[in-house]
Amino acid sequence: MTTHNIPKTDRDLWWKILLGMALGIMLGLMLSPTGLAMTDAATSASLGSWIALPGVIFLGLLKMIVVPLVISSIVLGVIDSGSLSFLKSMGLKIIPYFLMTTFIAISIGVFVIQVINPAQYIDPSVMNQVGASTDLPATMFDQLTVPDRIANMLPVNFTEASLNKNMLQIVIFSLILGVVMLTLPRETGKPFADLCHFAQAATMKVIEWTMKLAPYAVFGLICNVTIQMGFDTIAGVGAYMLSVLAGLFLMFLVYMIFVAVLAKRNIFTFLKAIRNAQIFAFSTSSSAATIPFTLKAAEERLDIDEKVSRFVIPLGATINMDGTALYQAAAALFLCSLFGVDLSNGEIFLLMLTTVGASIGTPATPGVGIIVLATILSGIGVPPEGIAIILGVDRILDMCRTTLNVTGDLVATAVMERFTRL
Repeated sequence: MTTHNIPKTDRDLWWKILLGMALGIMLGLMLSPTGLAMTDAATSASLGSWIALPGVIFLGLLKMIVVPLVISSIVLGVIDSGSLSFLKSMGLKIIPYFLMTTFIAISIGVFVIQVINPAQYIDPSVMNQVGASTDLPATMFDQLTVPDRIANMLPVNFTEASLNKNMLQIVIFSLILGVVMLTLPRETGKPFADLCHFAQAATMKVIEWTMKLAPYAVFGLICNVTIQMGFDTIAGVGAYMLSVLAGLFLMFLVYMIFVAVLAKRNIFTFLKAIRNAQIFAFSTSSSAATIPFTLKAAEERLDIDEKVSRFVIPLGATINMDGTALYQAAAALFLCSLFGVDLSNGEIFLLMLTTVGASIGTPATPGVGIIVLATILSGIGVPPEGIAIILGVDRILDMCRTTLNVTGDLVATAVMERFTRL
């Protein structure tokens, strides 16, 4: 990916998005039936859907280009690495690193829920939400053995993987294509490389256009969510929200330690450099859609070697889901406590291992974390319908955990860049 292909961003975008979010919350509380109730419930719901329309279009455009963006970024990243030995060396470093940070994140999620125990603050009336339709599948992995799960990682049907947004299969498919390109004569692979360059440039142009909608999209989406949630729902699960946010903040502090100790970089300079990528991740709830801005932050602001950034970032957007893993572990333990499901230390450890596996390969698109959570819950005796209790505030937490996911990708890139120089 050449630098000029990365979309230009409005320097004032971050505060415009934050302003849109604040105004959306204010208007949402004014229109919400459980807020100021300036209109009746039916009118508020209708207004909310219209106000959210720019956001729906915004997310739709991003989802449209995710697959070609990921494929072209990974293939060109592998090609730019220049050798199989570099890929092997990087892979042997980055995969254990991703597994380590994921396990740290899950441990923090478990710790925070056990210390705060937010279930004790839940009003019993909130339990009445259970039984509401969540439109979520009861299972996703459905009794699969470990060998079966490994086999399912192979992209045997690329069309099906694209249709289902199975990003792990798409990443593996792209990695295989990139490695094949390295082994072929340059003239043989040139037509496909040119096609990837075109796909990348085209998706970047779409993102550049889409970014003009970002502040209005955030305003509309947040407003609609606030109308639906209302103040009562936020207050009802407020302790749970604060617990998850506290966990995400603790993991953020761990990242900052990695930046200072492992990457040997100034923390404040690092945070300033990645600000736009974090804001975009927060507004879209999609690590994959944020890839161009994550790359821009890494290459232009952090001065990361392109060989490292273009391999680590697309890979990290798929398998480095620390925020999602932390949230899934915290939510699962919270609902266990709420439903009176007592887990032994061994069962909690098994839950942590399951969450590591479930978070890796979670599609980097909005709202998917809640679906994976339903899978985890079905395996530990909690009815998946219990998700209805936390579903109302999931959008806000989704935005926060995606921001942490993208921050983790950039931290990993900085750490790996230093490791390659040792």
